[in-house]
Amino acid sequence: MVRFLSATSLFGPFLANVRDGRGMSAHIWKRGDFRLLLVGLVFILAWGGIGYRLFDLQGNQALANAEIGFDQRIKTRSIDPPRGTIYDRDGVELAMTIDGFNIVVDPMLLDDPAHAASVLAPFSSKSYEELAAEFEKGQATGHRYAEIAMRVDTQTRDIVKAAVEDAGIKGVFYRDQPLRVYPAGSVAAQVIGLTRFDDNSGIEGLERTFNSELEGRPGRMIVEVSGRGRTIPQGEVLIEESVAGSDVVTTIDREIQFAAEQALRKAIQKTSAIAGSIVVLLPETGEVVAMASWPGVDLNARSDVSPEVLRNRAVAEVYEPGSTLKMVTIAAALEEGIVTSKTPIDTPRSVTIGEFEYEDHGRNPEWMSVEDVLSRSSNVGTIEIQRRLGNEKHYEYLLAFGLGQPSGIDVAGERHGTLDPTQAWTLTSGSSIAIGYAVGATALQMAAVYATIANDGVWTEPYLVSEIIKPNGDRIRTTPRTRRVLSPETAAEMRRLLHRVVETESGTGRRAMMEDYTAGGKTGTSQKFDVDSGAYSDDTIASFIGMAPFDDPRVVVVVVLDSPRGTHPDGADLSLGGASAAPVFAEIAQIALHQLGVAPDRD
Repeated sequence: MVRFLSATSLFGPFLANVRDGRGMSAHIWKRGDFRLLLVGLVFILAWGGIGYRLFDLQGNQALANAEIGFDQRIKTRSIDPPRGTIYDRDGVELAMTIDGFNIVVDPMLLDDPAHAASVLAPFSSKSYEELAAEFEKGQATGHRYAEIAMRVDTQTRDIVKAAVEDAGIKGVFYRDQPLRVYPAGSVAAQVIGLTRFDDNSGIEGLERTFNSELEGRPGRMIVEVSGRGRTIPQGEVLIEESVAGSDVVTTIDREIQFAAEQALRKAIQKTSAIAGSIVVLLPETGEVVAMASWPGVDLNARSDVSPEVLRNRAVAEVYEPGSTLKMVTIAAALEEGIVTSKTPIDTPRSVTIGEFEYEDHGRNPEWMSVEDVLSRSSNVGTIEIQRRLGNEKHYEYLLAFGLGQPSGIDVAGERHGTLDPTQAWTLTSGSSIAIGYAVGATALQMAAVYATIANDGVWTEPYLVSEIIKPNGDRIRTTPRTRRVLSPETAAEMRRLLHRVVETESGTGRRAMMEDYTAGGKTGTSQKFDVDSGAYSDDTIASFIGMAPFDDPRVVVVVVLDSPRGTHPDGADLSLGGASAAPVFAEIAQIALHQLGVAPDRD
């Protein structure tokens, strides 16, 4: 109980009563009274200040202080949403999220840090010495958190748990942490891409392109905690559920994709090429059923993952397509009525334009029909056809076939290729472009070019994702763009000419013949440009692009090999597309057509 004193009782002891000359009493200050008076004034001011502060806190600032207390007592914790699954065209998982765990240690609970480090080191990326030092430092500084392993699966967690229990170690905890896995390992790795290890967000491939759909929306859990940060069991809890990510269904056929990757790997080994890519496209719909790149990578082995091996070469690597582009020049001339397949074309051994000399490889007749120019892959014959077509018309068709612009494929990292406008063309540009130089394209762009011929002259936008399935079951389906480039008649005639390249004795693509199916296509061999020297080197880009069955094509296959070398057992030069890439086409197209259920058409 506090008793308040009156001013008289407080200061009375400081005064002495005296009588003046008239017998009246007077107050006389004693020594030290000023000091005591000062102390009394301090007490009065202190009590006044305390009273005012109490009034201010409980009155004027009551609402603000209540909010501060609430903020200190309430904590918000994020709830990660389940990331969507990526499927192949048949509903087989290519990327999915499973239960995962972070293994952590509270050093303050360890009885023997060195012993704990020896038990846990085999399961950690850190060495025994690093773990022991971290545990000892944690005990010395009071730090209560040490990472052992992040995002491990259930099997690994159970193994660690058993080892910890056998060793009698306390202070090891297993925190839920979703784990992104890729059941097919290396199959379609560059197409699928990868997620960031710490937060599971997409950083490459479809994981990156469709990250906003796959990742969903995080939820929140709002809980009441004590002063030490621990959840109060009887406290308020508010949960805002997370929204799961959408599923992505791709056009990839896992069986065809695997076959393409295996065929590419064997071709790389056989030809000593440094890299390569393959595209398998359904020309009628634009669906990409396989897209392979070499070098390959297992997405589950993160220690082997690098930007280089994750590079999707089919869309990210631009090359000069060489003779495979001659088809565009001839198709445009046929469509414009400038030539027919039987029109005779002068084909001397070489032709000089400006200061540049173009020549054919091997010996050709002095004149050939247009169909022979294509089947024998004559440079000078194609240049003569381009001269008749003219630069402006040539350029229009190159654009219409999709060159010099992105194909629109739904995956990150696609390059546009290179195609200068005619205003920038030099005296030799038209001739060089006619035979596949002075223009850059990706394997996917060239697949779309040949798919236009296979699809009766209609260019169709290639795509990798057929639909997105929302958590509520709604489906968003892909509708590709289309445009007519050639008449059906011209396209049919071009298929016949491409068939001659493969099926006739004089054609350069004879090694693309299949046992069960007919085919048409074109070989390509272009010298690689060395940027450092500013000149073309002896290394080549060898390619073959074909379609099958030739009369009603169901697939288009592109094979590109970077710098193949060596000699085939029969003496063929493996640096040429007809020797190295054409057999790969035959292997993949045969498997793809069987997988798609296409009946053989070869008699």
